[in-house]
Amino acid sequence: MTDSIEATLVSEVGLSPAQARLYLLVTTGGRMDVPSMAAGMAVAPEEARRTADSLVALGAFIEYNATQYEAMHPRFTAVNMYRRSCERRGVPFGRNKAVDNIGVALEQPYEDARTK
Repeated sequence: MTDSIEATLVSEVGLSPAQARLYLLVTTGGRMDVPSMAAGMAVAPEEARRTADSLVALGAFIEYNATQYEAMHPRFTAVNMYRRSCERRGVPFGRNKAVDNIGVALEQPYEDARTK
């Protein structure tokens, strides 16, 4: 399931593969610090932080403090990131079932990770 969501995040929403991977990691894993994100992505902490900061700029994450990040609710985030991608590419924003399905597929894992 996450492979197809990751592919849709890259192809439809315009995220880089690293951004898509980190978005899924934090969305399904809950609030996370930089060392945990780096370990989950198998990258250096500096790269994890840069990627997390780029997701903050896209409206997908919020920064709790200097080292912790949290994903915004996936039902809204996927569509909002897609809308911004359409604006950047200069294409009309419209309903995209693949993007809508990201929010549907990630809603329960998102909730589960926050009610452990």
